[in-house]
Amino acid sequence: MMPAIIAFVVLLLIGAPVAVVMAMSGLAGGFAMGGERMLGIIADRMFAGVSGFLLIAVPYFIFTAELMNQGGLTQKLIAFNNALFGRVRGALSHVNISVSVFFAGLTGAAITDTVAIGKIMIPEMKKQGYDAEYAAAITACSSIIGPIIPPSVVMVVYATLLRDISVIDLFAGGIIPGLLMALALLAVSFFLAWKRGYPKQAPTPLKVAAVAFLVALPAMIVPLIILGGILSGLTTITEASGFAAVYAIAIGVIFYRNLSWQKIWHALVVTVRFSGVVFFLLATSAVLGWFVTRSGIARDAAGLITTFSDSTFLQLLLVCGLLILIGTVMDVLPALVVVAPVLVPAMIQLGVDPLHFAILMIVVLNISNVTPPVGMTLMTAARIANVPFERAIIASLPFYVAFIVVILLLVTFPSLSTWIPSLLG
Repeated sequence: MMPAIIAFVVLLLIGAPVAVVMAMSGLAGGFAMGGERMLGIIADRMFAGVSGFLLIAVPYFIFTAELMNQGGLTQKLIAFNNALFGRVRGALSHVNISVSVFFAGLTGAAITDTVAIGKIMIPEMKKQGYDAEYAAAITACSSIIGPIIPPSVVMVVYATLLRDISVIDLFAGGIIPGLLMALALLAVSFFLAWKRGYPKQAPTPLKVAAVAFLVALPAMIVPLIILGGILSGLTTITEASGFAAVYAIAIGVIFYRNLSWQKIWHALVVTVRFSGVVFFLLATSAVLGWFVTRSGIARDAAGLITTFSDSTFLQLLLVCGLLILIGTVMDVLPALVVVAPVLVPAMIQLGVDPLHFAILMIVVLNISNVTPPVGMTLMTAARIANVPFERAIIASLPFYVAFIVVILLLVTFPSLSTWIPSLLG
């Protein structure tokens, strides 16, 4: 075990890519356990890590998201949500959150939401008198709802890594936590808008609102296609993701008429690049996961957790704190593939519901997307807003407190994660 730990720490400290860290750590640990004969097993584990049929859905979801971005969907959703919130004080901040909820059903990736929504909303919010750091903070914080409300690339990766929970259960389990996060953000947004006197907008005439709804409707059907097909059992995950991509091309070319072949090609290039990163992480995480299983680290982790407390509630809080710390130095997907093979078996040994813990882990790691020093979504939003990262961090603190409240609710009431999956049987 010690060679693997030394390799992991040293490579991480010198700034090696996370995928390389995981591969070399597993390699060092495997070699220490069985010598050269383990090398063939490690190669086999890497292949097994990316050979799951479920993973076909990952590039389709990414491709669908990019098609929606290239096709101008963001403007349609903003126009519709602006019609809903226009007369309320701080309207654009509320629109920012509600658009992220709609977008979450289309993209499944936080950084995609940040860029797509932030490039439009942040300049407009600054123009209307909102603080630039506030615009960046609310954009970044609302964007992390994307990987929690299905479809979610992170959930597909989780189901492939652990294989003890179906991705359908994960999708269903993320609905209520994602909506809770949106409601928490809206509550903070309403309070800050009232306290700081952010501007209102003129009420939108009913006819204009109806037109905005009809224009956005074809795009808003995409989540229904994906979730409706999957949760009803009519399609598999991969079939639904493929059909969503075809539908996105159809409405972009035929209905909105602003999706050119050049834009489709750009979406394909982005899809290949992002998918390559995801699949390389999965291949190397399979090596590390194999070593964790063989070495008994998960069993030792369970024993360590029980030394602090016998209370499941306190154990979960302890693990959430650990995940937040890990999220401060690692992005969501690398953090997930590193810690999930260790923590999930340990928590199951302690009697925690695996679905409840899966949703809790995904929520906490995504919240870490706005936690410095990494905080990729917050850093991206700060760049778009042209404000120092430090100011954006301070502006995000009220929203971060709201997220902590959501985490406490999820820890206290496991049914928030398991109720909808239980209805589906």
